[in-house]
Amino acid sequence: VQLQASGGGLVQAGGSLRLSCAASGSTFSNNAFGWYRQAPGKQREQVAVISSGGSTNYADSVKGRFTISRDNAKNTVYLQMSSLKPEDTAVYYCNVGIIVNGNYYPSHYWGQGTLVTVSS
Repeated sequence: VQLQASGGGLVQAGGSLRLSCAASGSTFSNNAFGWYRQAPGKQREQVAVISSGGSTNYADSVKGRFTISRDNAKNTVYLQMSSLKPEDTAVYYCNVGIIVNGNYYPSHYWGQGTLVTVSS
């Protein structure tokens, strides 16, 4: 499985960005996907996940501001980020995984990451 993340950049606080994750090498529509982020000096954390059926779940820190979606025809998962804050600054990674009993379990397949920098 290959995952290619893109869409990061520099944005002012309050602004928006849309990240994309193009997947190949697996049956896209059968997979769950997750977006994670890692800020400097911090552990990688889960941001949002989406099931094969389109169910979503978000970290409390991004609820109401971020939206994960998928386009099975394009084999792409998106993360729409709005009302960005400086604390959202991180490298964002996409992942393919599975959901069991409502919990997302990441695989070892990660995209290369895309840097999001939010200035105050």
